[in-house]
Amino acid sequence: MVRKHVTGPFVLPVRDLVHRPGEMREHSLDVPAPARWGEGLVAVDEGEPLAVDVRLESVHEGILVSGEIGTQYTGVCSRCLTDVAEGLQVEIQELFAYPGQEEADFEVQDDHVDLETLVREAVVLALPFQPVCQPDCPGLDPVTGERLADSTGSQQREPLDPRWAALQDFTTSHDDETPRSRG
Repeated sequence: MVRKHVTGPFVLPVRDLVHRPGEMREHSLDVPAPARWGEGLVAVDEGEPLAVDVRLESVHEGILVSGEIGTQYTGVCSRCLTDVAEGLQVEIQELFAYPGQEEADFEVQDDHVDLETLVREAVVLALPFQPVCQPDCPGLDPVTGERLADSTGSQQREPLDPRWAALQDFTTSHDDETPRSRG
């Protein structure tokens, strides 16, 4: 049987761990993101550094991979559309099953594990669906389209319902005057 040699930044050899329950190895990877990860308002850009710290543990069913991923995402705020750049920390834990074992999402292949799909899925699922530039971002003014956080403090009058427009000018000009009431 001819085995092909698989390489890549996320490929880790596990020959010394295969079928040796209790054995463990730790790896630290600093890898640029191979592509843009994410489809929403924010994403991890291609080339953005990924810090991956993993522990590979041999168990009876395969290789248990657990660890942390650190990176940064960029995009726009979902409320005011300003640029957003935030750090992202994600924890992972997944079993890479031995070939022929029960059905699993990931498998040990030719004495190695390829973490790219696992890392990509964990990062993309951890990206915020509606990112904000600050927790209390007020968003955009619906009339002017300006950022409410940047507004000069001048209060815009809400558009008046046309049915009440006739009453708009019916106000008192002095404190001692009171509007007439119908009796």
